[in-house]
Amino acid sequence: MEWLSQYWWIMVPVVLVGIFINVIKDLSRVDHKKYLANKPELPPHRDCNDKWDDDDDTSNPGKH
Repeated sequence: MEWLSQYWWIMVPVVLVGIFINVIKDLSRVDHKKYLANKPELPPHRDCNDKWDDDDDTSNPGKH
């Protein structure tokens, strides 16, 4: 176990290289053209400040 305390830093790059290789392999399997062709339609974004958007509406002058 003495070697582990002296050479632990070698395991870190080996693990990182393994993770990097697996990420590349997984990303190469992704078919982005098929995803974009079948992408679901997202609903419009609504947030808690949607009433503030009405205050900024200049097309309705009687509202202010």
